[in-house]
Amino acid sequence: MFKAVLSDSNILKTSFDAISSIVDEVQMMADEEGLRLDALDRSHITFVHLELKKGVFDEYQCDETLKINVDTEELMKVLKRAKAEDMVELTVDEGNLIVTFEGEAKRKFKIRLIDIEYEAPSPPELEYPTEFEVPFSLLKDSIQDIGIVSDKISLQVNEEKFQASAEGEFGDAKVEYVHGERIEESARSIFSLEKVKEMLKADKFSESAVIRLGNDMPLNLALKMASDEGELSFLLAPRIESEE
Repeated sequence: MFKAVLSDSNILKTSFDAISSIVDEVQMMADEEGLRLDALDRSHITFVHLELKKGVFDEYQCDETLKINVDTEELMKVLKRAKAEDMVELTVDEGNLIVTFEGEAKRKFKIRLIDIEYEAPSPPELEYPTEFEVPFSLLKDSIQDIGIVSDKISLQVNEEKFQASAEGEFGDAKVEYVHGERIEESARSIFSLEKVKEMLKADKFSESAVIRLGNDMPLNLALKMASDEGELSFLLAPRIESEE
């Protein structure tokens, strides 16, 4: 028996908006502690981790460990139909993930579960020299600003500031944010702007983002719920380029 009920449809909607733009199919693991998934995109550039502990849900029941294999695009098509005030219920029955929205009316969708040969990827164990928090809205705005001039973005941090910047053929852009945290060394890496944009589709998951940066290291971006009951995090490989 598996049943998960959420009064905030945005949690699933915003998570899978990002996840579905990164990976085509996922294996969600449900057990008595909650729901989680780990996935790696086809090009092995972005790793994504989602964890929703049972405390996130208004009602949660899972008698045995369950693997729920879904096509993320198909799931997202359904989740897009959720209204803000809808209660969302997830159950599994006879090879289907059943998504029910209950609000003004009761709407029920069945999504066929898929067969995938799957061994959940594990993220590499990395030691980062820096860790700091920035408002999510600021990060999203920075990406829009940088996108005007380039398709890649340089992220760097020092003792005082976090900086997003790019140099394009026709212009440059720079965004600086005084982070107010204890950073003891500088770090800088360059990333694909498009890949960062995919991660930032999850804009209703958290109001702030925890960033870990190193020199030419993957970007570690974590969005955590205020209750600490949920986390959506990403690892994005850097673009290693020779300086001209």
